[in-house]
Amino acid sequence: MALAGAIVGVTLGFADFAEGIARAEPPADPHADAIVVLTGGPARIDGALQLLAEHRAGRLLISGVNPNVSSGEIAGTVRRDLRDDLKCCTDLGRRASNTISNAVETRDWVAERGFSSLIVVTSNYHMPRSLAELEGAMPGVELIPFPVPDPQLHLAEWWRDPPTFGLLLKEYGKYLMAKARHVLPAGMQPVMQASATSG
Repeated sequence: MALAGAIVGVTLGFADFAEGIARAEPPADPHADAIVVLTGGPARIDGALQLLAEHRAGRLLISGVNPNVSSGEIAGTVRRDLRDDLKCCTDLGRRASNTISNAVETRDWVAERGFSSLIVVTSNYHMPRSLAELEGAMPGVELIPFPVPDPQLHLAEWWRDPPTFGLLLKEYGKYLMAKARHVLPAGMQPVMQASATSG
């Protein structure tokens, strides 16, 4: 009975997780001290730079930039009208290689600059896990999610599309691990971290 209850709970939790992502919309009028965007596609960076251009925050961190990628190469991937904002008001974080280290890199940047609120920009499917890691790394900072749609996902009927279903299921597992990492006893943290370093 206990096992059956656990299976039902996880199944319902996954359905709620997937529906939450499918319904997620960016806020209409977000404002914060700064913006962080987690790398993973040009749409994310364009979205973050657009917020910066609209003066919704004063500075932007692009977290997870490949050390071999120059600022000029990044500029070549974004819209021409956003390149001035990239040049003047953006910091490139090159230490992060996954969502866990994105949170650490962002925490250090926030502490160095004294920010107390952040607009968080990442793909819609990646947002729950990103918020879990960021909240765990800096619990005193206000986080405003700004999800960016992924055009390759069919979220309106996620249960009918095998690639979308598979991605959401994988992301749900990573999300549960991210939440667990911040409530488990310290002695279990290395095990959880080793299992969660793939994204």
